[in-house]
Amino acid sequence: MSEPLKIGLLSFAHVHAAGYAMQLQGRDDVTLLTADPDHADSAPGELRGRPLADELGVSYVDTYDELFEWGPDAVVVVSENSRHRQLVERAAAAGAHVLCEKPLATTVPDGEAMIAACAAANVNLMTAYPVRFHPAFRALRDRVRAGELGTVLSASGTNNGIIPIAARRWFADPVLAGGGSLMDHTVHLADLLDDLLEARAVSVYAQSNRIVHEEVDVETGGLVVVHYADGTVATIDCSWSRPATYPTWGGLTLNIEGANGSVSFDAFGQAASGYDDTAGKAISLSYGPDLDALMVAEFLASIREGRVPSPDGEGGLRTLQIVAAGYESARTGQPVPVAS
Repeated sequence: MSEPLKIGLLSFAHVHAAGYAMQLQGRDDVTLLTADPDHADSAPGELRGRPLADELGVSYVDTYDELFEWGPDAVVVVSENSRHRQLVERAAAAGAHVLCEKPLATTVPDGEAMIAACAAANVNLMTAYPVRFHPAFRALRDRVRAGELGTVLSASGTNNGIIPIAARRWFADPVLAGGGSLMDHTVHLADLLDDLLEARAVSVYAQSNRIVHEEVDVETGGLVVVHYADGTVATIDCSWSRPATYPTWGGLTLNIEGANGSVSFDAFGQAASGYDDTAGKAISLSYGPDLDALMVAEFLASIREGRVPSPDGEGGLRTLQIVAAGYESARTGQPVPVAS
């Protein structure tokens, strides 16, 4: 067996950070080290930094300097969105492969710079889109590519959820997050369509609002309409529309309409639901595949096999370009071309 890969986890800012830490900690082929020096910026009551590392049982250092002095083979960037670029560029300069949480960045120029830095350093840059690894989605994608549905005419997707500010307040910070629900929830479905259609998005029309959760300064609801070069028209509901008492964080669905048939995909539909009378709330117990585990396995395999991971940084950039066009469309009220 080859030596374990040294993996650094940069920041506990994102709600997925603890899950990634436990995925990596549980593998025999990985040695994990974490750092979260910006934890002092978090909102009162948020568990981050060394206290979270201790709770998770993972090794921790106080600074990124210490983590990079350790000499990681790769890093997972799980910081606030606007801090992705600086951490990815630092990792590239250190010769470390990168798995970066979505969205790749908050601006297209930042995303382009991150891709350029990793290419110049000859290290992998992978964007964290775990839903792409769902076995049901892969079966759907293979059938579409094989022509079983005929020409794809339209798609409609939903990525709805609870507003994540209770766990991490920065999600509603327009600078740190780069926006609200449109930034947070458009990209997963944009990535699935990018993989499924193998066609570039050419224009976007979007509307957003703060009808739900008016207490924050970013949009909390949105509908994005994407036109693709192959003629497909897709709609994406990217709203933080689930109530705080909802039994899960939310959900993701995708419906595909073709000339010869249609198909539906529910990423988190494999769950048993019920009601907990003692707690006085609805419950949902998932028994579906562990998508984070599948994504982490792809990242590590790409390093060991010396190949480009999927989805890569270019895929992350294409979805970011859709988001950027969506924000401009919501501002102007007009369709906006997608940068190519």
